[in-house]
This record gives sequence, structure tokens and C-alpha cells, in this order.
Amino acid sequence: MILNSNPYNSLNNYLKTKFGTKVAKLSLDGGFTCPNRDGTLSTEGCIFCSEGGSGDFAGKRLLSISQQIEQQKQNVSKKWPNAKYISYFQAFTNTYAPIDILRSKYTEAISQSDVVGLAIATRPDCLGNDVIELLKELNKKTYVWVELGLQTCNEKTAKYINRGYENYVFEDAVSRLNLAGIHVVVHLILGLPNETHEDMLNSVKYICSFNIQGIKIQLLHVLKNTPLGAIHKNNPFHILTKDEYLSLVCIILEHIPKEIVIHRLTGDGAKINLIAPQWSGNKKDVLNSLNKLISEKNIHQGCKIV
Repeated sequence: MILNSNPYNSLNNYLKTKFGTKVAKLSLDGGFTCPNRDGTLSTEGCIFCSEGGSGDFAGKRLLSISQQIEQQKQNVSKKWPNAKYISYFQAFTNTYAPIDILRSKYTEAISQSDVVGLAIATRPDCLGNDVIELLKELNKKTYVWVELGLQTCNEKTAKYINRGYENYVFEDAVSRLNLAGIHVVVHLILGLPNETHEDMLNSVKYICSFNIQGIKIQLLHVLKNTPLGAIHKNNPFHILTKDEYLSLVCIILEHIPKEIVIHRLTGDGAKINLIAPQWSGNKKDVLNSLNKLISEKNIHQGCKIV
């Protein structure tokens, strides 16, 4: 449901409607690794992934889950003193551990005061039946969503970025999460090397053909100490300009069904590690510019869905 005639169905509005108040995410590091890093699939990881496993703003993994939540709450409460919270396992692959460890960490995370939900970022090839059953069990106690890092549906690009699985694995994971009643959020990256605007739009259409509840759109960041950073240094590839990115997001929004929640329209990596694009370092400016363009062009989510 889109509130107040907003042009898109934002996560902020969705959670306010669901819980009756502001809900903020608390980014956690569960101490996990990834099969694409520990040698199971590869030791390199996805070529764009940061040293922190895309959890650069998460809590410190040396702290317990409870301690991380308390620390994150102290930071968030300064801006939103009356907020409720989603415990968000963000860093690395957050279902990649024995089931008893997952149960312990997830249970600790949802047991803290004012926590109303659990969000888990993972890979679709790390969702065994035992994990699905655990998530189904927890979903009866709190609101649960699972984030899947697809990034692109272009199999050629997927191999290039060392994603480590084929599209059918993603499709199977979505199907099993659907059967368990777990909400699914899918990550896409815009601006991956050699992808055209048509490739990126095709990825959007692909994921929207499934029963998903949310989407995260991310601009490609080239970061220091990543394989992608080395590639860009030795053989620079095209990086989306700000205007290209904003225009592309506007086009994409019109092809996303209205019922799908937009969790993110851009993102920001740690500025100290950002190689390119430098313009993305000012997230506030990017979002303000995007909202201005959406208003000027009268963009509305889902208006081009047939």
C-alpha cells in the first residue's frame, strides 16, 4: 500500500503502516563468513564485496548480539527516540552456520526490547531445509524477511562477478521461502561491468516475475581492497554518472509492481574505501536529486506494468 500518494512504496512507509510507528534497522555482524570466501566455492568472494562482507556499518563482531543491539540503539535513538527496531543480520552470509548457532543468534536478536522484526541477508545457496524451517518457526513469533543477493539475472555477468550460483538456485530459494510464508527481498546492483541499461531493466523484470515482497536497488561501488578495485585500476570500465543513475532508477521504478516494497534506491559504502563513483559519497544529495527528478517527471511505481 502506498501512503499519502507517494510515488513509490517505501520501506519507511510500509513499516510505519505495519507497526504504527517509526521502525529502524539495527545492522548486526553475526560473526559469519561466506562459502564464496572460505574456499567452499571460492576464496575471492564476489568481486565487488567489501572486506566487511557488505556489512561495513554493522556492529562489531567481537561484541555479543545483545551488546551490538544496545550500541546500535544508542546511536539510532538520538534521531528517533520512540522508534521500534528490526534486528538486521547484514555482514557476510547470515545463514551460513550450523542450525543451533543460527537459532541462538536469531533468538537473542529478537528477544531484545522494542525489537519487532528480524531481517537476514544471505545467499540463495545457503538456505537448507533446516534453515527454512527455523525461519518459519521464528516468523510465528516476529516479522521475518530474508534478503537474497541476486545482483543480476544475466548469467554471463554473474560468472564475471564470481557470484557462485546460477539463477535456478535463486528461483528455488524464492519458491521455498514462499511456501514457508517468509517475505523475500532481492538485491540488484546497477552499473555492473559491461551491462547495458536493457540488461539492468531485464533483471528488474526478472525478479518481479516472482512472488517477492521487496527490492533493494544498489549503485555499483568500486571499493579499495576488492578484486573489482584491481580490475578498475588496470582496465577502467564505465561507471554510471549521477544523471545516468537517476534516470535509470526512474525507468526501473515504473516497472516494479506497486505492492513490492522499495527497501533502497541507492546506497553508500564507507567513504574511506570508495574509489568510484565519488559522487555517490553524498547519499543525501543523491536521494534529494532523485526525489526531485521523480517529481518533475511525475514518476510512479508500477505505472508501466501490463
